Amino acid sequence: MANASLTLFLFLSLFLFSSPSTAVDFITSSQNLTHGDTLVSAKGFFELGFFTPGNSTNRYLGIWYKIIPVRTIVWVANRENPIRNSSAVAVLKINSTSSDLFLFENDVVVWSGKSLKPAKSPKLQLLDDGNLVLKDAESEETSWQSFDYPTDTLLPGMKLGWDFKNGIQRRLSAWKTSDDPSPGSLTMEMMNTSYPEPAMWNGSNEYMRSGPWNGLQFSAKPTSALPILVYSYVNNKFELSYSYELINSSLIGRMVLNQTKFRREALLWSESEKNWKLYATMPRDYCDTYGLCGAFGSCDIEQVPACQCLFGFHPKVQEKWNLMDYNEGCVRNKPLNCSDKTGFAKLPGLKLPDTKQSWVNESMSLNECKEKCLRDCSCVAFANTDIRGSGNGCAIWFGELVDIKVVRKGGQDLYVRMLASELETKKTSSAVVGIIVGAAALVILGLVLIGFYVIRSKRRNLEVAGKDLEGQEDDLELPLFDLATISNATDNFSNSNKLGEGGFGAVFRGRLKDGQEIAVKRLSSYSRQGTDEFKNEVILIAKLQHRNLVKLLGCCIQGDEKMLIYEYMPNKSLDSFIFDSARKKLLDWSKRFNIICGVARGILYLHQDSRLRIIHRDLKASNVLLDIDLNPKISDFGMARTFGGDQTEGNTQRVVGTYGYMAPEYAIDGQFSIKSDVFSFGILMLEIISGEKNRGFFRPNHALNLIGHAWKLWNEGKPLELIDASIGESYALSEVLRCIHVSLLCLQQLPEDRPTMSNVVLMLSSESSLAQPKQPGFYMERDSLEVFSVSGKNESSTTNELTITLLEAR
Repeated sequence: MANASLTLFLFLSLFLFSSPSTAVDFITSSQNLTHGDTLVSAKGFFELGFFTPGNSTNRYLGIWYKIIPVRTIVWVANRENPIRNSSAVAVLKINSTSSDLFLFENDVVVWSGKSLKPAKSPKLQLLDDGNLVLKDAESEETSWQSFDYPTDTLLPGMKLGWDFKNGIQRRLSAWKTSDDPSPGSLTMEMMNTSYPEPAMWNGSNEYMRSGPWNGLQFSAKPTSALPILVYSYVNNKFELSYSYELINSSLIGRMVLNQTKFRREALLWSESEKNWKLYATMPRDYCDTYGLCGAFGSCDIEQVPACQCLFGFHPKVQEKWNLMDYNEGCVRNKPLNCSDKTGFAKLPGLKLPDTKQSWVNESMSLNECKEKCLRDCSCVAFANTDIRGSGNGCAIWFGELVDIKVVRKGGQDLYVRMLASELETKKTSSAVVGIIVGAAALVILGLVLIGFYVIRSKRRNLEVAGKDLEGQEDDLELPLFDLATISNATDNFSNSNKLGEGGFGAVFRGRLKDGQEIAVKRLSSYSRQGTDEFKNEVILIAKLQHRNLVKLLGCCIQGDEKMLIYEYMPNKSLDSFIFDSARKKLLDWSKRFNIICGVARGILYLHQDSRLRIIHRDLKASNVLLDIDLNPKISDFGMARTFGGDQTEGNTQRVVGTYGYMAPEYAIDGQFSIKSDVFSFGILMLEIISGEKNRGFFRPNHALNLIGHAWKLWNEGKPLELIDASIGESYALSEVLRCIHVSLLCLQQLPEDRPTMSNVVLMLSSESSLAQPKQPGFYMERDSLEVFSVSGKNESSTTNELTITLLEAR
């Protein structure tokens, strides 16, 4: 039996467990909580009671969300001592003398919560933030709270870190399995060092670190993608901790350690789908692995290999480095002695090194920090501790610099000690590079002029496209295939080898004698896209080399036949997947996001990195082909136009393209530019996300096309309703929201408001904040087409009233 200091409690047998449960607002020292009873927060957000996880038969006392239908445990009291006896009586009580909490299995204590000090009238209450508090009913002073003893979950407002005043460390530890809430090997805590930072551990091995706080965020975290979370950091003599809040209080979110996937997950509740959606994870990528590149190495996920030695260093064991074994790290090119004249190399945009061997002074300026490091022979690097404004605070490092990561959008400047002679060499090298770049620019200019001449020569050569051009392969700089070879490869253009047909003509699958599979695009005699488009495609993409552009292998011009020979894409075009009810299920979110990013990189190459600036003018789902691994390749350059130098826009009397993808200024006024391709890409993004066509889109409750539907959902705060249901629950919430956001930025009415493709690629690959989109163009269809003038005034016109000299849309 319990000792005399405990108040009398009720023993309930398992035979009574089937009786109706009792929900109470709080319990006092004269009350108990038994199996079947629950403690509910004031507004009904959370509930405390007994539960049995998964396939286990053990019972635990825990807290879960009451307002959502999926039982989600956020805290467990007796996670290491479950109630194993199925016939045992479980009772939660308050000790009236010490104000401690006790959980009994029959008369044996299986868990206790020790109060900081006795309360005159102790009361146990569950708050609407999920915190279980034991406090004095009269003074309302808290003597114990569950937030001080988290399990695997960090709720908004909970703190991770240290309460120095009361000697409490708040740390997370993952459930061992979904059936077993006992602590697993994955833990997360705030490191109490001179320069504190959160870190995750796998047992006794450090797994990853978030970098120290820089006044805005932890240095390993890229600039926030969407304003969903805001972090708070406290570091004083009483407390060292960080916490977060949801900016939108109507959202339900949590952070949890996942032992199975070895990561910390940020999750948001989707009310429409009645499920948790992944918002962000840690580690974010391979480079978050602790100490991956060894001492004085840095990891850059966008480099191959990802590990690189810092400036002035080289691999300690080159043979191991070549085998991607980086454990030995890097060493200086020239050893440092205390008598050497030294300076500092500035390395920008980094997660700062492991802070265990660091020293901090919050009041020093950066110059004072530099001088202190120079005076100490053992100092190897320094940095600001607060990057806000002009920067303040000083952190210096001793010994080896470990676990540095390149952070593309964010990060901090690190100043690494170097020999003065090496720094002079770096300056000289920079000057030499400048001279080389200048000379290269002149060479490139000459090559561009030569390129114009060559292209003009090619155009003249192709004017006789109906004649036999065999023997002129050197002029075309493109392999010429004879008609017999292509006819044999396609079985004389048999219908069984026909892949499809477009405005140019039919496309056939073929196989050359060496076994290579090809796709043959054969100009139809009745095609409105004739010799000009054929020549255009040959001239433009003969030399384009990019992994996201389809590769032109050669052409055949013989008699009346004009054909283009491409690499064969086994998965055909993107539209055959996303607009097909069965095949779209093969494209989960990760594949769709890869396609979006691949197409974006391909367009960026055309707009910026190819020999000439190329505007595609017919970007659409059917012109994106998919290889065996579902990687995207942009095709069909018959409508493309080139610009030279810095030219970015032009005007045409012959508007060509596809309804549903054309930008307003192009369809109405014939003005095309790199921004008209951006508009088309925005539509393509919406189609990939939603699995619906922009043109022909229908909802019975409005007359909007897909653009208008997306804009409507965005303004109503329901963008997730745009997501294709066939994606299921596989998507990362932050990526989907970012893609919808970027697509709407691409679809803005005025070209100058739309981002360039370089900005689009950056936005898709980072977590930077995004501007709010303005109203899109062409957002209505069915009965009318919404058109906007440059002045921004709305003008409604039917589709057959477009004032264009010649419109050729497909």
